[in-house]
Amino acid sequence: AMVGGPARYLVFFQYFGTRYSGVMETKSDQALVGVQNYLEKAAQNLRPSAPIKFHISSRTDTGVHALANAAHLDIQRAPGKAAFTGKQLVQGLNYHLKPEPIRILSAQRVPGTFHARFCALSRTYIYRLLLGCAHYSQIPVFERDLCWAPTGGPLDIQAMREAAEFLLGTHDFSTFRSLNSETPFQCPVRTLLQLEIQPAPGFLSHHYEQRGLEFWEVKFKSRAFLYRQVRRMVGALVAVGQGKLAPQDIQELLEAKDARAFPPHAMAPPSGLFLKSVEY
Repeated sequence: AMVGGPARYLVFFQYFGTRYSGVMETKSDQALVGVQNYLEKAAQNLRPSAPIKFHISSRTDTGVHALANAAHLDIQRAPGKAAFTGKQLVQGLNYHLKPEPIRILSAQRVPGTFHARFCALSRTYIYRLLLGCAHYSQIPVFERDLCWAPTGGPLDIQAMREAAEFLLGTHDFSTFRSLNSETPFQCPVRTLLQLEIQPAPGFLSHHYEQRGLEFWEVKFKSRAFLYRQVRRMVGALVAVGQGKLAPQDIQELLEAKDARAFPPHAMAPPSGLFLKSVEY
């Protein structure tokens, strides 16, 4: 490494997203603030000689959680001070993040050319569904912000798996994205590498087995996703599971290539969505 130059690190971090306005930095006068604000505030406490900016791999929304998001950052230390080791950086940042449900999992030195967002090979999300709740009040309190419990009876998982086949592979996903300021500049073509619907454990489910609750996880893997694409795909799959859409309708939605063709109110809420990993 260049003597005296900044050291670049790749850090992996997780957070419980309910209390934040999403991962990206926000103006500090908002009621809900971004995870990035807390990360950068913690980093400033390490006394760098230049302000530290986190370049975050995956831009999660308000209420969405991360088991492992990633970012890179450059740390310039005062002359004569050695660069932090990865371990020192993890311990230092976690110490200053203490009261927040945000945790640094690991940190490693990377070359100055590395970029957390653009060097990512793929991203994996999971969406947690809770079945068997007739009403919101039946969701276990420990699961409340960590899953979606669609009402209206059991879901036809087989039909959902059939519908999922249409989403796999390379498509124009225009119908499955929400519009935002980046939409005009972003190509809507994405390749969905994996889409699986599997039974899953709840966090404490063995303590409330008798209530007939079932947890399912929908797993998505792609190099990159469009804005709110996963939540729209989950919402459409659940609509199929409820019999409101036929599996074949998913193909028609794809072929429409129009965000306005998406059924109103079908987008899944942020609470069940977790960024599981970013692969490099």
